[in-house]
Amino acid sequence: MTKKISLLGATGSIGTQTLDIIERNPGQFELVSFSAGMNIDKVRDIAKVHRPKVVSVQRKDDADKLQTEFPAIRFVSGEEGLIEIATSEADVLVNSVIGSVGLRPTLQAIEAGIPIAIANKETLVAAGDIVMREAEKHQVPLLPVDSEHSALFQSLNGENPKRVSRLILTASGGSFRELSRNQLADVTVEQALAHPNWSMGNKLTIDSATMMNKGLEVIEAHHLFNMPYDQIDCLLHKESIIHSMVEFEDTSIMAQLGSPDMRVPIQYALTYPDRIPMQNAKPLRLEEIGQLHFNKMDFDRFKALSLAYAAGREGGTMPTVMNAANEIAVSLFMERRITFLQIEELIERAMESHQPIGSPDLETILEIDSLTRKMVYAMVK
Repeated sequence: MTKKISLLGATGSIGTQTLDIIERNPGQFELVSFSAGMNIDKVRDIAKVHRPKVVSVQRKDDADKLQTEFPAIRFVSGEEGLIEIATSEADVLVNSVIGSVGLRPTLQAIEAGIPIAIANKETLVAAGDIVMREAEKHQVPLLPVDSEHSALFQSLNGENPKRVSRLILTASGGSFRELSRNQLADVTVEQALAHPNWSMGNKLTIDSATMMNKGLEVIEAHHLFNMPYDQIDCLLHKESIIHSMVEFEDTSIMAQLGSPDMRVPIQYALTYPDRIPMQNAKPLRLEEIGQLHFNKMDFDRFKALSLAYAAGREGGTMPTVMNAANEIAVSLFMERRITFLQIEELIERAMESHQPIGSPDLETILEIDSLTRKMVYAMVK
């Protein structure tokens, strides 16, 4: 039976790789709807190949123009368009948009009872308590797409979660893993985007360089696996072969290994609980690698990770503030308006100025998210 797939963020890194999986397995998957931002040429290409029923783009003008070009496809736009894609008739929604823009569509999809393959970690960071509560209420599975959380998910298959001692998230260290903090003062955008292992989108690659990506993943793991922060550790592992591990009370450790290819966790989320052959993939051959390296995480060196743990432990609206401040700081760095180390400084200043609210509702979270973004911009201006 062919699975119907809806895809949020089709032109990004995860979206592009999801499309590759769909195209290589025509009998397994069918793309029925997708969203994109402003890369209209790529939207045209996807529409020609997949002929979905509905497509959402960011601007209404683009939607109107595309409608005349593809009369058999319905085009929508804006946040309403994202929500329509998220709630359209599908067997799985792949949420791969970047940032907290994915929050409302995720909640609407949960309410519609659609299983979600979630790669939009910011949604769980900004409003994890609400998302997980709604997912449990509607009995909707959240299937992790991040390689680390997919590894944890696979390592926990068939295990008693009460016997887990700790979760161990591995981190490559990003583009600047060999540099000291002093050496980070003058690094460029181009250097930050040169990740040694993974092919990812720009925002994710910058987050990897600051180690904020791992911080977001810690908070995401806390929500997905209902694990206290004191039982979530991070370990530097520069080869990115072990994607994460679970340690049990009897000291056994279960790990998931594989070549650094994001299509593997994406496909597993699409086929779960089954597996199918991975087309055009390089199998892992440990004898060719020879050695794997591990180092203790240095929280002074990677300050962003320390800030993420602090925000997670504080809870309430503090992770929302941290996430919003990070999104704006990363965009300012990409625009060359701040230095690399100022990303952390802006996040810390935003967190220090915030009085957290313990159990916020969705509107409060969205309001604080918006206010934080404006505040960080004002700091730079």
